Amino acid sequence: MTSVGMQIHPIRTEADHELAVKRIEKLIGASPDSTEGDELDILATLVDAYEAKHHTIDTPDPVTAIQFRMEQQGLSRKDLEPLIGSRARVSEILTRKRSLTLSMVRRVKSGLGISADLLIDATPTKARRVYSSQTARNAQSGKTKSVKSVSLRAREQASNA
Repeated sequence: MTSVGMQIHPIRTEADHELAVKRIEKLIGASPDSTEGDELDILATLVDAYEAKHHTIDTPDPVTAIQFRMEQQGLSRKDLEPLIGSRARVSEILTRKRSLTLSMVRRVKSGLGISADLLIDATPTKARRVYSSQTARNAQSGKTKSVKSVSLRAREQASNA
């Protein structure tokens, strides 16, 4: 369903994208049952596909989502206390020292209207420690040592071998 005036091709580069967007701006008032309306539909679909692939927008982490909503509604940290807990707990959450608990997620979701999907973060706030097998054996035998001392001893043994 192409006409002489329609020159549709895949959008592969930013330059192609810019040209397509400029053409869409010219066609924006076109009648749906016209050649220009068809061209507009096709270009909009192509631009949408290109942008979905090349211009992705990451979802915000829970703290960023809360801070954005606070800014939108003119809220202070004190306003979060009924949803999150004490002043200290609010501070720990907003400085990313502590993650939201499930009950906090429920209260923030209902209180601020933020999607639970945004409030549940799969990334832990602190990295988990990875212990060597030597550390695990020491912990079982009651001779707990720091990870650093165990790794230093392992390096010494490896260099002496």
